[in-house]
Amino acid sequence: MSGKRRVTIAHIAEEAGVSSPTVSKVINGRSEVSPQTRKRVEQLLHEHGYIRRTASADGPVGMIDLIFAELESPWAMELIRGAESAAREAEASIVISVLHTHAGPGRDWLERLAARRTDGVIIVSSRLSTQQYGQLNARSIPFVVIDPDGEPAPDVASVGATNWQGGLTATRHLLELGHRRIGMIGGPPDMLCSRARIDGYRAALETAGVEVDPSLILNGDFLVGSGHDHGHALLSLPDRPTAIFAGCDMQAFGVFEAARQRGLRVPDDLSVVGFDDLPLSKSAWPPLTTVRQPLEEMAFLATRMALGISRGETPEPRRVELSTDLVVRESSGPPPG
Repeated sequence: MSGKRRVTIAHIAEEAGVSSPTVSKVINGRSEVSPQTRKRVEQLLHEHGYIRRTASADGPVGMIDLIFAELESPWAMELIRGAESAAREAEASIVISVLHTHAGPGRDWLERLAARRTDGVIIVSSRLSTQQYGQLNARSIPFVVIDPDGEPAPDVASVGATNWQGGLTATRHLLELGHRRIGMIGGPPDMLCSRARIDGYRAALETAGVEVDPSLILNGDFLVGSGHDHGHALLSLPDRPTAIFAGCDMQAFGVFEAARQRGLRVPDDLSVVGFDDLPLSKSAWPPLTTVRQPLEEMAFLATRMALGISRGETPEPRRVELSTDLVVRESSGPPPG
């Protein structure tokens, strides 16, 4: 196996004394480059044996790795659908990997990425350390993070949703219906999206002059089981909530089951609001009121960003947040009595 380093657009740009987008323009035959610069870049491309990727019978334009911490929820399928759509548009291919941990990829995984010469990596809800970011950069592997666990570094490209606004909107909806005892089941406390949704919930209560009761706030794992277990815990309180805002649709479905097991009807006895607007939300019984985050669009944009970075483009802005919207269905109504 050859130990020759893969030549990237960034390497060519550095040697030519121009920007990566300029090299990308030369490669793609764009006209807005001076003849002298074009000649210098073309010469370096030839000297280094840079291979221009083109769509042909030999294979796709490129390959994008889509990395999940876990693959246990239908929301992953929405992300896969969006990433596949963007890749198909670019005649690229998608490789899906599951880490089974939120701790981030290990060294072996990074070496495998480098060996198969991936054109970009999209990392979903997995925290990378500064060292791991550095390892990806050192191997010239472009990457974009979707819904990062923690606050990404300023130079890291990422795509998320307006989680705080979504939490605020969901809670305000319940307050406007007349609820004052509103339970909250968030996700893991170290996940940025979960903290933002809980903060939005708190802000809505405080703005309405409703005291935040810590006993009504629980952290789950964004799966049905935690919604079921925490739903039972909230509904067993002496002064139980009349509404529960679940931090994701899967947890909301768990709350539905907990309410049913206690002989409570949704929404007559208990209102429930979710977050995600998965396809299952429309067919649940009753249909789930939820906050829609555009999962498919998030993955589509992240894939486009990763492919763009691989071509030497600089994403602007680096941090993109797509808007969330409340979708009112039949699982929310006025409090009983």
